Amino acid sequence: MTLPPYTVIEGNIGAGKTTLAERLAAQFGRRLILEEFADNPFLPLFYKDPARYAFPVELFFMAERHKQLEAELAHRELFTQAGTVADYVFIKTLLFARNSLSDQEFRLFNRLFSVMDAGFRDPDLIVYLHRPVAALQANIRRRGRSFEAEITDKYLGSIQTAYFQYFRSVPHLPVVVVDVGDTDFTQPAAYAQLVELLTTKEYAAGMHTITPFAHLQSSL
Repeated sequence: MTLPPYTVIEGNIGAGKTTLAERLAAQFGRRLILEEFADNPFLPLFYKDPARYAFPVELFFMAERHKQLEAELAHRELFTQAGTVADYVFIKTLLFARNSLSDQEFRLFNRLFSVMDAGFRDPDLIVYLHRPVAALQANIRRRGRSFEAEITDKYLGSIQTAYFQYFRSVPHLPVVVVDVGDTDFTQPAAYAQLVELLTTKEYAAGMHTITPFAHLQSSL
C-alpha cells in the first residue's frame, strides 16, 4: 500500500485535513507540509468583521503559503524519494479570496495570485474531506479556538461550494471526495478503511466520490 508521491489533503474548516495529513505522513514516512494559519494576525479580526479585513487576511495567507510552498516544493527529487503529504493546495488561496473579497478587490488579488501561482507542481492526488456544516461546526467548537467562534454556517457553506466548483474545473487532476459525514476517522477501524481506499486503488483524472464509512456508526 502506498500513496501517490505528492498527496494533498483538503477540506473545509474543521474537516480534519491536518489530522489526516499528519497520520498519513507518519505512517508512510512522507515529508509533511502543514499550513501555518495561526500566524495570520488578521484572522481573528476577519471573523468579527469580514468586509473590513478580508483583503489583508487573504493577502497575508497568499504570501505565507507562497513562501512556504516555494521552499518546500523546490526540491523535486523529494517527490520521487520519500514523497510529500500536505494539508493544503495553493489554489485554496483563490477560492477563499473569491468568497470573501469584493469584485474590485478580487480582480487585483487575482492578478497577484496569477504571478505567484506560476511554476507550482500539481498534486498527484487531492483528497477532499467532505462533512456537513453541522459536523464542521461541532469540530470547530470541540477544538476551542476562540477566534473561530464567529464562523457562520453560511460562510462554511460558501467555502464548500467554492471547492466543488473548482474540482469540476480541473478534470486533469485526480480528486477523491471522501464523504466523511460525522465519523471520527482517527479511530482504528475507520482510519484503516480510509487508508485502504486511498492506497490500493489508482484514481484517474477527474472527481471521484467515496463513502467509506457508510456502514460504520458515527460514534466510532
